[in-house]
Amino acid sequence: MCEDDDHGAGLGRRALFVTGAAAALTLGSVSFSNGPSAEAANNTETRTVRGTLPTGSPDFVYLPVEVPSGVRELHVAYTYERPAVPSGTVGNALDIGIFDERGTDLGGKGFRGWSGGARTEFFIRADDATPGYIPGPVRPGTWNIALGPYTVAPQGLAYEITITLTYGEPGRTVKPTYPPSRAKGRGRAWYRGDCHLHSWFSDGRRTPAEIAALARAAGLDFINTSEHNTHSAHAHWADQAGEDLLIMLGEEVTTRNGHVVALGTDPGTFIDWRYRARDNRFGKYARKIRAAGGLVVPAHPHATCIGCNWKFGFGEADVIEVWNGAYTPDDEVALADWDGMLVASVRSDNGRSWIPAMGSSDAHRDPDPVGRPQTVVLADDLTREAIQEGLKAGRSYVAESSTLSLSFTAVGGRGEHAGIGERLDVDRDDPVTVRLEVTGAPRCTVRFVTDQGVLHTSEPLPVSGSGTVEWRTTAQYAAYVRAELRHEAVVTSLPGPLAAFTNPIFLGR
Repeated sequence: MCEDDDHGAGLGRRALFVTGAAAALTLGSVSFSNGPSAEAANNTETRTVRGTLPTGSPDFVYLPVEVPSGVRELHVAYTYERPAVPSGTVGNALDIGIFDERGTDLGGKGFRGWSGGARTEFFIRADDATPGYIPGPVRPGTWNIALGPYTVAPQGLAYEITITLTYGEPGRTVKPTYPPSRAKGRGRAWYRGDCHLHSWFSDGRRTPAEIAALARAAGLDFINTSEHNTHSAHAHWADQAGEDLLIMLGEEVTTRNGHVVALGTDPGTFIDWRYRARDNRFGKYARKIRAAGGLVVPAHPHATCIGCNWKFGFGEADVIEVWNGAYTPDDEVALADWDGMLVASVRSDNGRSWIPAMGSSDAHRDPDPVGRPQTVVLADDLTREAIQEGLKAGRSYVAESSTLSLSFTAVGGRGEHAGIGERLDVDRDDPVTVRLEVTGAPRCTVRFVTDQGVLHTSEPLPVSGSGTVEWRTTAQYAAYVRAELRHEAVVTSLPGPLAAFTNPIFLGR
């Protein structure tokens, strides 16, 4: 056991360097012998590093580890102090991950895993790795343990890292298998999905098998995996897919300035997260998501957790997640913000297109329900490409569960017809009838929302939950119409929580 006091209080051998636009701190390197030492037991060697990070530390701190030849397994364990802090003051939170001998360059090939703050230890071997980490050979060279001081208490963040190398013949690296990009489907139909979920491959507590079973029980046709800052789960979902369940692969890119779901990327795609809005890097990684066949979906943009609030703007967004998990005031703000974007899009003279909305459960562990809410998409088939095309076109609505279904249409005076996400091609003064048919929404109130605000509110639906609401307007009066179903209000001066909402139907030429 070796204690490296150069990593104690003060900077010691630390050096500040700049990679891309983001500053990072590099500590002095940790070295091992060129093979197991004579006194090493069980062909292992261990080094322990202790230090303290001050307040104001950069987002990422790298600890270089010189890995010799002949290593079968690399194991890292860490602890850090969590001193009491006054109310309203942040305490310590330290994330961890690792990059291999290919380096820590932003967007480079060296990424080998990230567990954030969900685990206190991890290992990597050729044939296996801790969930969140990528199996593969432990090649010789300079590896870097990546620390992320998410928050630092006024007393500083004292940490201890123990690195253990096990020598021996490496195991065999297994070629990953991935779920198919299509399921049986029903042709052109409405398909239900949940595109924001977490398993034990990041900070969730459920296995892929448990999530798949819950998805089927929730009446879902598709899901999208979205682990925080790692693609390690991609190779562990193939056994859970089936003709009845399409499993798409992705990542929740969890930056310090907001989270974005990379939805339906190619298998094995990793998207880097080590930048802030001021670094002007997000556009590059949004394009990487699209180049890998995915959609760019800012998640819970008004969430109040540290680092969750979205600060990158929506110029790169394909879809916006405005309803995340149980409906809360930050979802209400996100919905209102999105509606403001719709108003701006129809009043813009520069041809700016609109951005559709969606909802997801963001389920992590019991009792978080999978598929509550869920996005219901009109797609040509149950394939990755068809679901993505339906989401991007806005042919979708969000419902709190599979028990709620709706049909939302607009019809012109000469029989013109349009559905969710479409445009009804009518003159400004032509009469338009908007019609919403609902099942599974007992005592819910229907609201028709336009660029002029809420222009029609129905009486509560019957206890049976089924009903039809119609409203007549013109394109001159309403440039778009979208529907909301809301539960009975707890406070009479405020609208009740959402049960469902649709993307808009646009009116006019």
